[in-house]
Amino acid sequence: MASFINRRQWIVEWGQCDPAGIVFNSRFFEVFDQSTWLLFEAALGVKPHELGTAYNIVGIPLVDARANFLKPAKFGDVVEIASQVAEFRRSSFEVEHRLSIDGELAIEGIETRVWAAHNKTNPEKFGAVAIPAEVVARFK
Repeated sequence: MASFINRRQWIVEWGQCDPAGIVFNSRFFEVFDQSTWLLFEAALGVKPHELGTAYNIVGIPLVDARANFLKPAKFGDVVEIASQVAEFRRSSFEVEHRLSIDGELAIEGIETRVWAAHNKTNPEKFGAVAIPAEVVARFK
């Protein structure tokens, strides 16, 4: 649905690897998270720490994440990351991350997140709310 893609590079550091020099799988979920925040910053023009104030939300919490590991990433690799919102629903959305090494797809990741705000009757609670149309429009 959305066509806005944010691209960036990530150079694998030794501390992100196991003793064999291969990236720990759990590290990719950190990369996905950072890439999502950078995607939203690029599309909306709002720094991650200002997103809540700008849109009167708690944030965009992660509710599901999965990955398909096709090729290992190793110490020193330059990884090209392309992230985009694949689908917006009423209050949730899917973010796809495609990580390539030397032009070859190495890792595919998908996150499901929700647009979350404080409950109007009980401000100590929060939950998913409708994503504003102007936000969705920035990703087209």
